[in-house]
Amino acid sequence: MKKKTIALSAAVVVIAGAITAFVLLNNSLGNNVEIESVIPEQSQGTETQKAGTANAAAATGAAVTAEQLNGAWTIAEPSKVYLSVTTSKETVNFVDPSVKGTWNVQLEDASAMTGEGTVEMSALDSGNGQRDEHVKGTDFLSVAEFPESTFVVKSFSELPKEWTEGTAVPVQLQGTLTVKGIAKEVTFDSQAVYSGGQLKLSGTTMVTFEDFGMSNPHSIVLDTENNLEVRLELVLSK
Repeated sequence: MKKKTIALSAAVVVIAGAITAFVLLNNSLGNNVEIESVIPEQSQGTETQKAGTANAAAATGAAVTAEQLNGAWTIAEPSKVYLSVTTSKETVNFVDPSVKGTWNVQLEDASAMTGEGTVEMSALDSGNGQRDEHVKGTDFLSVAEFPESTFVVKSFSELPKEWTEGTAVPVQLQGTLTVKGIAKEVTFDSQAVYSGGQLKLSGTTMVTFEDFGMSNPHSIVLDTENNLEVRLELVLSK
């Protein structure tokens, strides 16, 4: 009987240890970063809600002049770039607040507009140091060798000539995204808002691990999809 009691106690300890290990592993692999959009909440929701909000803004918001919008804008705080990876468990976000760049706006001539941005990859953060170290290592981003990623805009979609403060307008940015020294042509589907003397841009594009010479991670614990979402959440000032 005593042996059975000891064996049972040992089994309980083993099971408890396994559960604890699973919980710790689950927490370490999970998502720790929530995406913060620079576009006000009024621009989100259903198409009907967006239309209603836009109409209300047009009725009460101030008109924005071309003089206010045209010119050179510089990326400022609290701008961020996000990378999102979908695993077999959930979507894991990485955030990088070390972003700089410019956008030269010309409402009358979209072909005259220019834009570029640079991200310091050493600042990439998922809230898990061990995971971040691995992602920045030679198996993936090789940050020591390629410390910066860049995006250079080749063309902008035509912007409306009339803006209302606080109301989002659609804009596409087509250009070259360079990660790990490898260039990829991408399009960011975006929204832009003029508010409080600042321009705010929120846009996304989808790339793959293979686009930049990487293999999507797999383990006995979870798999990841090949797709990577890149998200710009930028605030620009003159």
